[in-house]
Amino acid sequence: MSRETILVALARLDERLGEENVMGEICIFGGTAMVLAFNARLSTKDVDAIFKPPEVFRRLAGELAESMALPATWLNDGVKGFVSAYPEYTSEGLPQMSHLRVIRPSAEYLLAMKCMASRAPAYDTQGDQEDIAFLIEHAGLKTADDVLAVVEKFYPPDRILPKTHFMLLEIFDKISKRTIRLPTEISHISSEAPSSSEGSETPSGHEHL
Repeated sequence: MSRETILVALARLDERLGEENVMGEICIFGGTAMVLAFNARLSTKDVDAIFKPPEVFRRLAGELAESMALPATWLNDGVKGFVSAYPEYTSEGLPQMSHLRVIRPSAEYLLAMKCMASRAPAYDTQGDQEDIAFLIEHAGLKTADDVLAVVEKFYPPDRILPKTHFMLLEIFDKISKRTIRLPTEISHISSEAPSSSEGSETPSGHEHL
């Protein structure tokens, strides 16, 4: 899904929520956050998100799948099993609508989640290496230990698998040799972004999404 497609889908969700006089909230994760908030990718496979009210979102997402010719699972909440007990959310770089509040993990939290996953490229995913490298550059981190310190802000050290250590070592080796694509700048969707600065933000109505 391209940024344009995601934004259209969110706008239509907002319209439908308004028609039903419902205020919704969605926290986007993974590739969707990389596409919308950082312009770090052109597209993503689907929208990984946590949303409320969940029953309303699932029904409306099904309607949009038909009307926009999207996959039935274009909006899914599978990511909820991987969220930290100590999350940080922000609305920076995201559109805000009349009946839909859109938030995302902070850059550090997103980096921690990507590192915990540390997926290698496969037929259905580009993997996490380029996203991790992008977020490392964004945060100005210089070593694998610096990155692990960020990860440990959100997840217990005993949950960090060896694959994360190996991927970070590989990334920094590629960075030193300049064989991995790195961003030249961070671009946000300034025309639709709210004025708030990035930082910890508590989602409305609950402690953690």
